[in-house]
Amino acid sequence: MAGRILAAAWGLTLAFAVVGPASALAQESGGATTAQPPAAPNAPSPNTPSEQTAPTQAPSTETPNQQSTTPGTENPSTVLPEVQVIQQQQKAKPKPVKQAVKPKKAPTPVAAAPAPPPSPAAIEAAQPSEIKMSPVAGSEIPLAKVPIGVSSVTAADVQRTGDVTVQNVLETRVPGIIVNDMQGNEFQTEVQYRGFSSSPVNGVPQGLAVYQNGVRINEAFGDIVNWDFLPSNAISNMTVMSSNPVFGLNAIGGAISIDMRDGFNFHGAEFDVRGGSFGRIQGSGAIGAQSGNWAMFIAAEDINDDGWRQFSPAEIHRMYADLGFKNRDAEFHVNFTGADNFVGAVTAAPVQLLDEGWNRVYTNPQTTQNDMEMVSINGSVKATNTLTFSGVTYYRHFQQAHLDGNILEVEDCGDGNLCLDGDPLTTSGGAEIPSSVGGGAPLGSLDRISQNTDSFGGSLQAVERAKLFDHNNQFLLGGSIDHGHVIYGANSALGAIGPNFTISPLGIPLTGPADISPRSLTTTNDYYGLYFTDTFDVNDRLSLTVGGRYNFARVTLEDKTGEDPFLNGSHTYQRFNPMGGATYELAKGLTFYTSYAEANRAPTPAELACADPDNPCIIESFLTGDPPLKQVVSRTGEVGFRGESLNALTNEKINWSFGLFRTLNQDDIISVASPTSGRGFFQNAGDTLRQGIEASISYQTQRLFLYANYAFIDPTFQSSLELASPNNPSPDVVPCAGDPTEKCINVRPGDRLPGVPRHRFKAGFDYWLTPKWKFGSDLIASSDQVFFGDEANLNKPLAGYAQVNLHTSYDITDHIQIYGLINNLFDNRYGTFGNYFNTAEGTEASLGTIDFIEGTEASLGTIDFTDARTIVPSMPFAAYGGMKFKF
Repeated sequence: MAGRILAAAWGLTLAFAVVGPASALAQESGGATTAQPPAAPNAPSPNTPSEQTAPTQAPSTETPNQQSTTPGTENPSTVLPEVQVIQQQQKAKPKPVKQAVKPKKAPTPVAAAPAPPPSPAAIEAAQPSEIKMSPVAGSEIPLAKVPIGVSSVTAADVQRTGDVTVQNVLETRVPGIIVNDMQGNEFQTEVQYRGFSSSPVNGVPQGLAVYQNGVRINEAFGDIVNWDFLPSNAISNMTVMSSNPVFGLNAIGGAISIDMRDGFNFHGAEFDVRGGSFGRIQGSGAIGAQSGNWAMFIAAEDINDDGWRQFSPAEIHRMYADLGFKNRDAEFHVNFTGADNFVGAVTAAPVQLLDEGWNRVYTNPQTTQNDMEMVSINGSVKATNTLTFSGVTYYRHFQQAHLDGNILEVEDCGDGNLCLDGDPLTTSGGAEIPSSVGGGAPLGSLDRISQNTDSFGGSLQAVERAKLFDHNNQFLLGGSIDHGHVIYGANSALGAIGPNFTISPLGIPLTGPADISPRSLTTTNDYYGLYFTDTFDVNDRLSLTVGGRYNFARVTLEDKTGEDPFLNGSHTYQRFNPMGGATYELAKGLTFYTSYAEANRAPTPAELACADPDNPCIIESFLTGDPPLKQVVSRTGEVGFRGESLNALTNEKINWSFGLFRTLNQDDIISVASPTSGRGFFQNAGDTLRQGIEASISYQTQRLFLYANYAFIDPTFQSSLELASPNNPSPDVVPCAGDPTEKCINVRPGDRLPGVPRHRFKAGFDYWLTPKWKFGSDLIASSDQVFFGDEANLNKPLAGYAQVNLHTSYDITDHIQIYGLINNLFDNRYGTFGNYFNTAEGTEASLGTIDFIEGTEASLGTIDFTDARTIVPSMPFAAYGGMKFKF
């Protein structure tokens, strides 16, 4: 069925390209648009000259199309008809003529200085009409010439939903994105785009490159992305694009480029206080100001939440600051990002346990402490009328401490001592542990994992826009260096399982067997890249783009304990990845695009340190033997259309896009579960395929904004595999070829990849009931997904879901707004992530007995687990209210 759907879609696309549209449309502006509130009777238009300010004389290369609005309002640039009205009003007024005479009095040669900023006002970045072709600013080309799929989200979209997690805003507005929750905490969720992940969880193969102001923020050890570090009120815009090798390692599925606010594109101040369900209390503030050529911006958020599940609090403290200088020929910024976050990550729970209480958790504590500080400097210099140099340099420090409680499946060795998988369980002094420890209570382990990371690097590029053979042309040449140094450690201690599956320490550090012995490792990453692109206008309709990037990666691992010399080693990977594409304006307002690109992903230090199935790792530690893994290579082809229709007379605007894509991964890397609870390893899985359709449309008038988008993604294995699946409940599991005592599944070409829903649909609206009162809603729906551990598709998948959210706001005055938010209006109960667990272990821990110690009885519960499914439950109905102050 999936193949027929895609074949029909490709046929329709080619037919559309030949026939063309019947109506003339204008070029799409790059993503979500937000409607402007209606003008009140006898009240000035939202874009009247009193609020509309002249742009600075040297516009920022990071926000090429800036418009002014009052702080916190929606993006006014989307209502183009209003501009025509403003111009007429300005011509009718005599005052500008008087002001034009005044400059004669002071012939000061300060033409390069920007105009003084309005006060109070805010200049928000409009929907990007230009897209960066590299991570560094200065590489922008018009969206009409970009030959790949692109979606954009702006500060107005963040404010529209009121969401403080930028992942959820991306999910709402970008067709191919869905948010998965593996940790059970809304601040530690995963962004999945076209079946490729950008996750904060070590152990998830990462397939997206993420940049903040041109700095790659995939952390050095596992390429994870901690989305909780980004203050939502500091976001200017986020651009999601499909495979572009210029974005370097990890761009096999695409890249996300995040631009932050600064004092040139935000003027004024806004403060926000909020409270609501589950003890949520939060406050935030943002201030931006400009004085001549200088500008500053600072934003901070402080969020405290008790969590709706047991043991799942969150304390989020994050900030961003920027100091900038700009004149006609140059622009420089120094900025700082800092975060100090604590989250209770309570992960998946057995479905039978959730039947007793939707907020129940399975094994705890599970906590993560994240601390980060990053300083970066970026700038651009216009050397000639056509040549611009730009670059970025940074230093980043990341520190993480993770505590994870797990059930430990121990048994009596036969001599009165404990064994794990047949090997004696020993203390840090080498002594064996007696079976009577813990007074007969079920036993678990408290696994502590830490990393301390320092990384630095930079990028430098030159962009030449001189004509070539009398045709418009943009040539870009650049290079990047990224260096990371990580100190990583892991250790385990024995604990006793008590009520609510809480594991309490017994004060006994563990050193054996091998997969729970202490680890201490240092890793060094050195990544080098050289890249270029060239966009050439064959004529006024046809543009061709070619480019490529050479990546060199060296990953070095060194064991610091002296006990694991097999960890020591240096691994190098290199590859040149080409790209090519074309865009063609079929008619005014309708653009056809097509492209082909290759990209690669080098195995991370985390994956290289945990690639031996005979020595599985604590899932967050990755610290055992390291058979070399192959790098992943992706090959992506896509084709699509973009369009825009504008009716100035009726104030109506329609944006739409439709595209198809196909990405084949060679030597993909996946994580595989180990028979030991909470542990696993990585391996190459041959070829995998992700192909599908993306479509979006938005409609807006002066009072109404509507949008809808849809993505179909068919993710499949393309190679035959035998994978360990120790907890898979299917009767069709087989003995592993290498070890008949273990359970395996046979994956065949065409089996679905786990964790990737095929269908995802989003829709929403905003309606201005009055000029001061706005009401809106968003729907997010997703189809079913295969459980992790069921790569052979033997069992019923995790069911799909739909969620409806509401938001409303009312402007009491021009400076004070009250608002309300409701999440999961209908209190739907569903899972966002699913895998399997050992039911025998769970039953033993629940009933509280150890069968080899006679006469012990410590009842902790009554569940006899028979269902191996575990899921991360959805957040129930939640309501929040707050007040904003804007100056």
